[in-house]
Amino acid sequence: MKKIGLFFGSFNPIHIGHLILANYILENSDMNELWFVVSPQNPFKEKKSLLNDHNRLDMVELAIKNYPDMRASNVEFSLPTPSYTIDTLTYLKEKHPDYSFSLIMGEDNLGSLHKWKNSDLLIKNHHIIVYPRVFEGDKKDSKYINHENISLVKAPVIELSATEIRNMIEQGKNVRPMLPPEVFEYLDGSSFYK
Repeated sequence: MKKIGLFFGSFNPIHIGHLILANYILENSDMNELWFVVSPQNPFKEKKSLLNDHNRLDMVELAIKNYPDMRASNVEFSLPTPSYTIDTLTYLKEKHPDYSFSLIMGEDNLGSLHKWKNSDLLIKNHHIIVYPRVFEGDKKDSKYINHENISLVKAPVIELSATEIRNMIEQGKNVRPMLPPEVFEYLDGSSFYK
């Protein structure tokens, strides 16, 4: 059975922190591939700051073109919005019955996992890989922290946010070191985030 890790996000824009984390998880697990699932709308985020779905997908494709085990997925573009993780996983499992899907999330999401749609079903039926994040709060508050389907990984902690990058672009600051070169070139020739 092919093992796929699903890294959901707005990727608004994708940055080197995403790639470092994705590569670390691929290299330190038994996954065959890692898919960046570009979300059109997160139920917990405002949509107004999002770049067009296809522009964000293009940036992910550019960022991972030299990583043969990484894929960009637009699966949620055709699903009802707002997109819920459990619905996407159900759809993917139906479409790819021979694949095993794991969810990749930051530990800051673990504390609010109980608020997710059908969270008990999600954690019962899917392996969840949790990577460290710098955030306010205590991950031990989660009722899921010791669940058998939760794996905590000691991936590098990258203190870099897409929000910070967007703000820097808007202010005319240099963000080249924070982005994959192809993504920097894509944004540099555009009016995105300005």
